[in-house]
Amino acid sequence: MKAEELNSLLILSEGSACLPDTLEADAKQIATMAHDTFEKDGPLLVVASGRDTISVSSSIKRLAPDKVFVVQVQHPRSKLNRFNLVITPRHDYYPLTPQGQAQIPWFLRRWITPREPPDKHVVLTLGALHQADSTALQVAASAWHDELAPLLKPLLVVNIGGPTSHCEYGADLAKQLTDSLQNVLWSCGSLRISFSRRTPKKVSDILVKELNDHPKVYIWDGKERCTWKFQDFHKSLQERGVARPFTGKEDVSYWLS
Repeated sequence: MKAEELNSLLILSEGSACLPDTLEADAKQIATMAHDTFEKDGPLLVVASGRDTISVSSSIKRLAPDKVFVVQVQHPRSKLNRFNLVITPRHDYYPLTPQGQAQIPWFLRRWITPREPPDKHVVLTLGALHQADSTALQVAASAWHDELAPLLKPLLVVNIGGPTSHCEYGADLAKQLTDSLQNVLWSCGSLRISFSRRTPKKVSDILVKELNDHPKVYIWDGKERCTWKFQDFHKSLQERGVARPFTGKEDVSYWLS
């Protein structure tokens, strides 16, 4: 199946604004649509990302195998023949490398996926897919110019996120990071630190306590720069009539009716 033959596109993505929402997606209905539109539009291209989409995208492929081309972004941790194409970071296959085999105890290997080398329909990327291309970087540089230009160079920027199931963010990690930054401060003109909404308070508190008074350190005040996405979210709720601004004391008895 050639790329130019794919005339329709469906995107499934967990935790995003893509439509249809993964939890609402009906694999059978989508497969039927692919059958109905095949003669006119050609195969339906289905691009899915995230673990919540795996069952839906693979079901679409099973129900309409010749009418769809399913691309699964991120390794599905299951049989790859359920998809036409899998796009995943190269480091997902680290357990199969000689270094990985040497580091992973033999009794754990059967539980670690993937267990087979990538075949011809697996595309490996260096890191995860993202939207930080040259244009995005230029736009960001322009937006942040007035904020960052006055700071002494070289400028070290540290963006701190939050914990994952594989990496906890505790006091020990915060202390380790603080020590590392203090060790390199002598070589920096300025150090800029920012936290995300997911950064545990105990972590941010430690860094602020240890570094905030240093003349080279600038800690972002925590204001969200991407407020537009939340504004759009609340606007969509108001347009659907499920939310509205609270302007003060009012009769809310209708909520209980």
